[in-house]
Amino acid sequence: MFPTLSHLIEYLTGIFIPLPVQTFGLFVAFAFLAAYWAFKRELIRKENNGQLRPIKEQVVIGEAPHPLEILMNAIIGFMIGFKLLYALFHYQLFTDDPQGFLLSDKGTIIGGLGLGVLFGYWLYRDKKKNQLPQPKTVEKTVHPYELMGKILIWAAIWGLIGAKIFHNLEYWDAFVKDPISSLLSLSGLTFYGGIILGGIAVIVYTKKRGIHPLYMLDIGAPGMMLGYAVGRLGCQLSGDGDWGIENLQKKPTFLQWIPDWAWAFRFPHNVINEGIPIANCQGKFCHVLPTPVYPTSFYEFLMGLILFLILWILRKKIRIAGMLFSIYLLLNGLERFFIERIRVNSTYHFIGLTFTQAEFIASLMMTAGLAGLFYTSFYAKKHPETIAPLYV
Repeated sequence: MFPTLSHLIEYLTGIFIPLPVQTFGLFVAFAFLAAYWAFKRELIRKENNGQLRPIKEQVVIGEAPHPLEILMNAIIGFMIGFKLLYALFHYQLFTDDPQGFLLSDKGTIIGGLGLGVLFGYWLYRDKKKNQLPQPKTVEKTVHPYELMGKILIWAAIWGLIGAKIFHNLEYWDAFVKDPISSLLSLSGLTFYGGIILGGIAVIVYTKKRGIHPLYMLDIGAPGMMLGYAVGRLGCQLSGDGDWGIENLQKKPTFLQWIPDWAWAFRFPHNVINEGIPIANCQGKFCHVLPTPVYPTSFYEFLMGLILFLILWILRKKIRIAGMLFSIYLLLNGLERFFIERIRVNSTYHFIGLTFTQAEFIASLMMTAGLAGLFYTSFYAKKHPETIAPLYV
């Protein structure tokens, strides 16, 4: 396993370069970038076919520098400088535990004050350069794809909050034992929590900007599926605990062509230090699972890519607004429901039934997907203007 980017580089090149980057966090960033690419492509396509239109905004230009803006910029600069200079002089401490370092009170006041003043001055100088004798209001045209920066911020913030909340609800006992670490750790994220809260936040923001919720749901479907696949690859490479149940079965004859690790894997050097100590291993990540398990995160990576390709092909063929998202719900729910058969998860018991959080949410997704297929068909009949034109 590759708990940090340094371990991955060493595996590929044989050279160990100490870097303060966790593999899982890096792939979370890659997942957002992948979703960003797909979202932007769809926003441009839907604007070209007339379903989305540019937004007219009133913008005030030429204002004088505002003290509060300068102060906020200076505070950001202080926070960066406070940690940055200290990290440069204590690099080993930084690379050993970047998350703990960033959340600690360790830092350099001189670095913070220096960069804080510089950030404040930069903003002041930029504002003064563009200041007019009399500020004026102008109309600005904003294309839907130009909203992607803010959409990404909304999705990232609320998605991470949702992923954390759902993960801690699923593993409540671990949360109760150490709530602070559970909340601040960058590992332990539940995909569905991120999708639900992040999706709601994006819908609310884009609706205020004039984008129909059904259009936005369709735009998001392929991107969310691609982001899910990339994120699961990060789970596999880092060994973040999203693996399957014990697998001691012999690899079937018809699967002899796949690598052994794709059938059963022990996740050595996993990022959560789960399992038994590895002999003669030194450092933070020196554990391996006592018995091999199904590498379900790898399976989900493959299935996520396949489902993304299906949605990417269907996006131009399905003309009814909201129907692509309904298919996404149905496919993603089916995939997650069946992978739970061989995946490690906390279970719940209700009226004689035993199920996991993911199985419950997956069932809701499949139900919502089926209901969505009927609803969107009915909605399109009453609102034919939402039906996309042919061949776009």
